[in-house]
Amino acid sequence: MRALLLFAALCIGNVASADAPGRFDYYVLSLSWSPQYCASEARAGDLQCARPYAFVVHGLWPQHERGWPRDCGRGAYLSDALIADALRFMPSKSLVIHEWKKHGVCSGLTASEYFATTERAYQSIRIPAAYRVPQQALTRTVPQLEGDFLAANPALKSEGIAVQCSSRYLREVQVCLTRNLQPRACGPDVGDRCRGEFVLRPSR
Repeated sequence: MRALLLFAALCIGNVASADAPGRFDYYVLSLSWSPQYCASEARAGDLQCARPYAFVVHGLWPQHERGWPRDCGRGAYLSDALIADALRFMPSKSLVIHEWKKHGVCSGLTASEYFATTERAYQSIRIPAAYRVPQQALTRTVPQLEGDFLAANPALKSEGIAVQCSSRYLREVQVCLTRNLQPRACGPDVGDRCRGEFVLRPSR
């Protein structure tokens, strides 16, 4: 009997720890630097790496002021037509499916609404010309890269941009947006993860 009660308590605890879809404070638009993702030999056969991408949409992530929602449910099945439409602004089918399951379901939107919102968020950010398809490696610091984004996007503020690195290489730029996709400051869990100068691998 005690074992059954313990099992029930654990089940209730697991249910209580799950987040309800639609309960979040703001979005993080993650723009991945594709050449860095493709630098690993393990990704040599990845369709994303067969094209000379630069910044690509990694995802649009619902975020709490501290932490982020997770375990929001399985979500609806993604149709081939919806995936094909999302591939206009995301680089691979596997990424589209992964982002829907991990983050999209937590938005509380339908799949079509979530990817339409992701596209609008992406289109709201202008990628500076120097980063569109660079043929040579670029060396930057966080203030320099943020300054380039701010110059191209006057509505953004430096506290609404976070720059992420893997060792000395740029991995992604994160832009914080309200639920209405307006620029806002990032919460304390979203911050810069680069030190000193870092390198942006060239597109190939």
